[in-house]
Amino acid sequence: MTEDIKNSNQLFGNDNRYLCFSLGSEQFSIPLLQVKEVIGIPEFTPIPFTPNYFCGIMNLRGKVISVIDLRKKLNIPSKGKEENSVIVCDLSSITIGALVDSVDNVINIEKEKILPKPEMQSSIKNDYIDGLIEFKNNLIVLVNLAKTLSVEDLVYIENK
Repeated sequence: MTEDIKNSNQLFGNDNRYLCFSLGSEQFSIPLLQVKEVIGIPEFTPIPFTPNYFCGIMNLRGKVISVIDLRKKLNIPSKGKEENSVIVCDLSSITIGALVDSVDNVINIEKEKILPKPEMQSSIKNDYIDGLIEFKNNLIVLVNLAKTLSVEDLVYIENK
């Protein structure tokens, strides 16, 4: 999958490409430009006194990266059997790992086709959502990973 992402970044105008992944029974996406790579579950070093969605830190080729469990952060119930992958993302000045249940595919969607985020009650904070993508008769939630990180989260990440 990592090679596919690198090839996609080189071959296409990336602004319209999104990495789709699953959390529980729901589908989500993030802009492919934010994705550095996708890896299997590494060994985490837990950090005491952190929120339950903070998995800990991992060593990725000599670089220490903080990892959050995106399902827990977004209050998505577990469906029981997850494959689990970590999406390593660059968000401005920080690199984080987002633990997801599975990585599904990369899709190409024109920005004009992204639906506005719904104004409704949900287990996911509305601030975390940038919009909805309709793809093959499914609605995929476009997540803003940077907005899922609170000031407290950034302190944990910066002080790893």
